[in-house]
Amino acid sequence: MRLSSVHGPVSRIVIETKGRAMEVVTHFVNDTVEFYKWSLTIADKRVGNWPMMSSPFPTLAISCLYLLFLWAGPRYMQDRQAYTLRKPLIVYNFSMVVLNFYIAKELLIATRSAGYSYLCQPVNYSNDVNEVRIASALWWYYVSKGVEFLDTVFFILRKKFTQVSFLHVYHHCTMFILWWIGIKWVPGGQAFFGATINSGIHVIMYGYYGLAALGPHMQKYLWWKKYLTIIQMIQFHVTIGHSGYSLYTGCPFPLWMQWALIGYAVTFIILFANFYYHAYRGMPSYTQKGGKPVTNGSTVVTNGHVKVEAVQDNGKRQKKGRAKRE
Repeated sequence: MRLSSVHGPVSRIVIETKGRAMEVVTHFVNDTVEFYKWSLTIADKRVGNWPMMSSPFPTLAISCLYLLFLWAGPRYMQDRQAYTLRKPLIVYNFSMVVLNFYIAKELLIATRSAGYSYLCQPVNYSNDVNEVRIASALWWYYVSKGVEFLDTVFFILRKKFTQVSFLHVYHHCTMFILWWIGIKWVPGGQAFFGATINSGIHVIMYGYYGLAALGPHMQKYLWWKKYLTIIQMIQFHVTIGHSGYSLYTGCPFPLWMQWALIGYAVTFIILFANFYYHAYRGMPSYTQKGGKPVTNGSTVVTNGHVKVEAVQDNGKRQKKGRAKRE
């Protein structure tokens, strides 16, 4: 009797708690849908019918497939030989040089023709030929962030699993999604500033990777690799300074975009600073053994990430299985 009398109130409490939780979730989902519908009323009508811009689902679906590949790819390659992919890497990297050069060129020419200011530039949603050209270049910039998912695909197929760090995944996944938002609502104005700088840096970066893919004989010409990270970190500081100046002067560029750029840049400064320290400042030091310098490992930097390869005590690299397939 006592157990039955206690069981009843407890069951009612559990049911009421579940009911409240479901109610909260339902309200949250409904509010999110309503907010999205409202946001569409202030979206840029010019890009509404452009490929992948009518809905966020294609971008989210590709991003989910990317994350799925991050999980499934290493498991698939675990007991298989690594692919070398030398020729595909050469074609890919130099193709990205061309694409990013085109984006930077289009943005520089169109913004100059439109009389853009580098300090404060509101968004012009008109069908002016230069404004549409700027929006189009920014759309290609967004597309390039989806293409860059191939960086990760190549790493995994080549079994360079250590290269797929948190920084790598965070950078690739968030850039693609956030720039869909940027193109949907602010494909112009001073959104061009960061995209132009980043595209220019990517011309240099993918140029470096393309040259590195040509073979070991190019290594003596690639002494400047660590400066790529320095340039990227400078880029993020410039982004913060540029957005901060806009906020300070009351530039009529969307406030939410400016604060988002500052917050996003801060996360990259932290992550890239950590990468730079471990890649260049925290490198293993030389020790003496038998009168000869011996290193505990060698650091290889590829597409912005560190890989420490084991080296035997006699200074020779440990033997690894050869990758035979391209």
